[in-house]
Amino acid sequence: MLGRIHYLFFVAYISGIHLLEAQTLGGRSGYNFLRFPASSHTAALGGLNVSQMSDELSLGFQNPALLSARMHTQMSASFNAVYDGIKNVHWMQAYRHPKLKANFAAGIQYFNYGELIQTDASGNLLGNLRPRDFVFQLSASKEVKDRWTAGFSWKYLRSNYGIARSSALAADVGLIYRDTASFLQFGVVAMNMGGVLQEYTVGVNEELPFDLVVGISKRLAKAPIQFSLTAHHLHRLNLFYNDSIFNQEVGDPFTSSKGFTIDKLFRHFVFSTQIMMGQRVELTVGYNYLRRMELRLPNYPNGLIGFSLGVGAILPKLQLRYARTYYQNTVAYNQVSINMPLNRYFGLGKWGERNGW
Repeated sequence: MLGRIHYLFFVAYISGIHLLEAQTLGGRSGYNFLRFPASSHTAALGGLNVSQMSDELSLGFQNPALLSARMHTQMSASFNAVYDGIKNVHWMQAYRHPKLKANFAAGIQYFNYGELIQTDASGNLLGNLRPRDFVFQLSASKEVKDRWTAGFSWKYLRSNYGIARSSALAADVGLIYRDTASFLQFGVVAMNMGGVLQEYTVGVNEELPFDLVVGISKRLAKAPIQFSLTAHHLHRLNLFYNDSIFNQEVGDPFTSSKGFTIDKLFRHFVFSTQIMMGQRVELTVGYNYLRRMELRLPNYPNGLIGFSLGVGAILPKLQLRYARTYYQNTVAYNQVSINMPLNRYFGLGKWGERNGW
C-alpha cells in the first residue's frame, strides 16, 4: 500500500510540473485566494504549515493527511474582516468513519470583496459589481502503514467578478509521517493540481497556483515547545517576481535574481514556534521570509512585516484562537477562529472514547 502511495506522489509531482510549470508568484496564476490562510492557527504559523502536531481541524485544509481520528465531529470556523470592507469566512467539519477507519472533512473558504462601481472602457457607469471567490473542499485521510497517513482533497473553485466569471477543479495529495516516541512529524503535500472549467476570458487559460510543500515539526521532550520548518515551491528554485516592463521603466529596486544566493534559498522557508503555557494557553510566532522580501520597502523601516503572532485558549469544549499578521509596517491583519468538538455537546463523547477517539 505504501508503495502505491509513493507512486501516486511521483505521478502527481511530475504531472503538476508538466501542466503547471509556468506558474509562479506575483499574479502569474489565477485563484490566488487559495494561498490565503484558512484559519488563525495557520496564519499564526506563518501562513503555511503542513506538518504541525495538533488536533486542530483547520490545519487539514492545507494538508488533508493531517486529518486524524481525534478530530471526529470537530467543527472549525474562522471570521475575518480584511481591508476596505473585504470579508472572509472559513468553515470545516470532520467525521471519523469507524468501519472504513478513515477520516473525512468538508470545508469552504469564502471571500466577499464588497460592492464596487462597474464601468466600461469609456468610463460609462454600468451599475454595481459584487465580486466573490470561494472554494468548496472535500477531504479524506487514512493510515496506510504504521506511522504513515495519506490524504486527498478535491476542490471546486469559483470566481464571480461581474461579467468575468471562472470555475475550476483542483486536488491536493498529502502524506504525513509520525514518530510519537521522538515527538517528530514530517509532512509533504502537492497542492492545487487541476484545470479550469470556465475561463474568465474565452481563449485565455488561467493557471492554478500549484505548490509542492514539505514541512517538519519537532516538539521538545522536556519542554512545551514545538518548532516547525516549512519549505514551499520546491518545484521552482527562483521565486523572484521579475516584472520586465517595470524594471525597464523604473529599474529593479530589490535584490538581483541572478545566480544562487542565500536570499533566494530562504525565500522558500516559513519558520514557526509554538509554546504551551500550561494546559490551556498556547503562544505562536511565525516568520514568512518570502512575504517580508516581497512586501518590504527599500530604504525604509519595515518593522514586523513577514511576522505573525498568535494566542490560543484550549478549553475542554472549545478552542479559541487569535492571530495578528503583518503585511505592512503600520497595518496588521487580525483573524479569529473557533474549534468545537460537537460530540461533547451532544453526548457522543463516551461513544467516541470507546472507539479510541
